[in-house]
Amino acid sequence: MKTLGGLTISALVGSLILGVGVLPAWGQGGNPPASTKESGQTSGKGVTAVEQTYKGGGNAEEQIKALTTQLVQAELKGDTSFLEKYYADDCWITHGDGKLTTKGEEVASLKSGATKYESVDVRDQKIRTYGDTAIVNSETSVKGTVNGKPYSGDVRTTRVWVKQKGNWKAVTFQVTRVAPSGQ
Repeated sequence: MKTLGGLTISALVGSLILGVGVLPAWGQGGNPPASTKESGQTSGKGVTAVEQTYKGGGNAEEQIKALTTQLVQAELKGDTSFLEKYYADDCWITHGDGKLTTKGEEVASLKSGATKYESVDVRDQKIRTYGDTAIVNSETSVKGTVNGKPYSGDVRTTRVWVKQKGNWKAVTFQVTRVAPSGQ
């Protein structure tokens, strides 16, 4: 397996921690209709999984699942708006090669197309909550390109979310490459 570059792992980490396996149908690009059986009325606007979670309450674990699902989808589409909104301004990312990057660097890499995802396969995701803090650990297989060079591999990730002024923000995450079997 080739060594993953800093931006590669950065991009990987964002999507790696996310729960692709928990994606509802509307989490794949569309929004659910904004109507209810009770009222039968439609606002004309759909809402995202994250907005539904916040408006409908839900526990912290459900909120974090929704956020991680949306993050994976945004990264697969190359849409940086999620990162811009839900990463804390002082978010730090530690890549598998030890490189440290910022929110701005992550956004720039995805926005420019320097980092592109082909697939993100989350095999294991665990969420633990402690009041206004949530920690997400996952094991994920990722495939994509960084600066035009292909990359793929298995990684373990840890992302920390903190509720700030009523909104969840990713404050840090770290990715560690999983050694191939036999090493």
